[in-house]
Amino acid sequence: MKNRFDLIIFDWDGTLINSIDWIAQCLQYAAIECHYPIPSAQAAKDVIGLSIFNAMQALFPGVDLPTQERLVGLYSQKYASKELNRDDLFPGVYEMLVQFKESGYQLAVATGKTRLGLQHALAATGTEDLFSITRCSDETASKPDPKMLHEIIRHTDTAKERALMVGDSIHDLQMAHNAPMSVVAVSCGAHSAECLQRYNPLLCLQQPTELLNFI
Repeated sequence: MKNRFDLIIFDWDGTLINSIDWIAQCLQYAAIECHYPIPSAQAAKDVIGLSIFNAMQALFPGVDLPTQERLVGLYSQKYASKELNRDDLFPGVYEMLVQFKESGYQLAVATGKTRLGLQHALAATGTEDLFSITRCSDETASKPDPKMLHEIIRHTDTAKERALMVGDSIHDLQMAHNAPMSVVAVSCGAHSAECLQRYNPLLCLQQPTELLNFI
């Protein structure tokens, strides 16, 4: 895979930052506060990567819009109660991003987070300047729709065959296949290696920093 790509597009939660368990707990908290059945930890993890409204629809099918908005509000309030910093990134991720950027790669983020949520996370981890562009689910289509990938590729003026998606969930891999474009999976987040391998990624890594060995 050496010299095969010019653009590396990363998912955020569970790919660059160790946040999956906390997100699942916040989704469970919202259910408790709204007196809805509490989703299992894995059920909560299964919707991470979708836009927050799509995630709530998947977890609580049939809820009306006011209830859905209350669930989202409770989730967001709980999630924001935890302060982030660079140590929340997976070990070595910051250094990996710096190395890729200094080597001439364009870097981007494609996430199910809201713009407000991602901007807060980028500022807290000091990573905003490392990315050429970031795209969030509330300003484009939610995964697995490939629209955000197409927008990133167009913005960076990169040929699609020279772009790589890196993600930890089936939603990331489905989005890449829908693009279609190359994808690498990491098993440190929402879904297991066994689950991710079903989508035939180029590689399935345990940690994102292993990518340095291949590109």
